[in-house]
Amino acid sequence: MTIIKHELKLNLTSFIIWASSIGALIAICIFIYPSMKGQMEDINNIFSSMGSFSEAFGMDQLNFGTLIGFYGVECGNILGLGGALYASYIAVSILSKEEKDKTSEFLLTHPISRKRIVSEKLIAVFILLTALNLIIYLLSIFCMGISGESIPFKEVSLLHLAYYILQIELGSICFGISSILHKGNIGIGLGISLMMYFVNIVANITTKAKFLKYITPFAYCDSASIISNGSLDFVLIIIGLIFATCFIVLSYLIYNKKDIK
Repeated sequence: MTIIKHELKLNLTSFIIWASSIGALIAICIFIYPSMKGQMEDINNIFSSMGSFSEAFGMDQLNFGTLIGFYGVECGNILGLGGALYASYIAVSILSKEEKDKTSEFLLTHPISRKRIVSEKLIAVFILLTALNLIIYLLSIFCMGISGESIPFKEVSLLHLAYYILQIELGSICFGISSILHKGNIGIGLGISLMMYFVNIVANITTKAKFLKYITPFAYCDSASIISNGSLDFVLIIIGLIFATCFIVLSYLIYNKKDIK
């Protein structure tokens, strides 16, 4: 538990910054909606007829005139991309930073196994991601409530659950990569998240690239699909969790045998 507490304390400032930034942007979008609701029909017609651009972001299937349609596009992109970048940011350097900061020798001289180090750091990542998503979810519900709009609990809950799973998957992938690196490289983690985001856009634009949906976790966070079907795509989620599990196992195997410099 010592390592978990240390990592949570060490990441507290960045957690507050990321949670506040994402939360503030989502709150602003929710509060803007009531004043724009009367104009949403025209905006919806414009956005739904923009061809490939509309398909890329699911705006051809969502009704901007409803709160959940507006929330799915605007707030969904904020939470999806912002949450993914945060997950990658904290996970990609949490193991490798010990070598970068020259603290690995101090850590490994204690009677703590490498397996325990990996486990506690992984738990710390999951705690931070869980806390982030709970805060954003509760904030979203609160803002919808005081804005005077009817709260679509089921759709909002499903959207937030999908983005939480996305962050767990990307966090696990970057955690596995962190076990390989000898120095923390935040750019790699952020690059992976951005790449996955744009891979999903490509998959939405052309039918020839539909197979890419099995690679990117953003595929099962498609707001249009979740809101229209009222459910998550569990096939894609299971594939994503298999990827996550493989990288977690990889982190244990590599870090246990790694030559710590």
